[in-house]
Amino acid sequence: MDKPTKKEMQAQYKEREVIGGVYAIKNTVNNKMLIDVAADISGAKNRFDFSMNTGSCVHPKLQNDWKEQSGKQFIFEVLEELKRGDTQSPAEFKADIEVLKQMWLEKLSGEVLY
Repeated sequence: MDKPTKKEMQAQYKEREVIGGVYAIKNTVNNKMLIDVAADISGAKNRFDFSMNTGSCVHPKLQNDWKEQSGKQFIFEVLEELKRGDTQSPAEFKADIEVLKQMWLEKLSGEVLY
């Protein structure tokens, strides 16, 4: 079986479907949430999982509670996903995701946020 060349692998990477979105990291003890965005939502989830496995804090705003509770009381939740358009630049995609974040912040205005 032939190994794909570096050029082929780069082409496959560029052609992959890019899913970004808005996510929340919730503290299940005090119900506070961090709302954030990622151009690659699965990458954000992977970073969260890595932080959970290594005991390192995933975001500076969570540092005190994470340290106090050793991170075990936090969950990752995708609030909304957005597929990047074929003709959309990374900057345009990021701007669209930021708009979604603002909508979620308005929707969650009564919640306790980090």
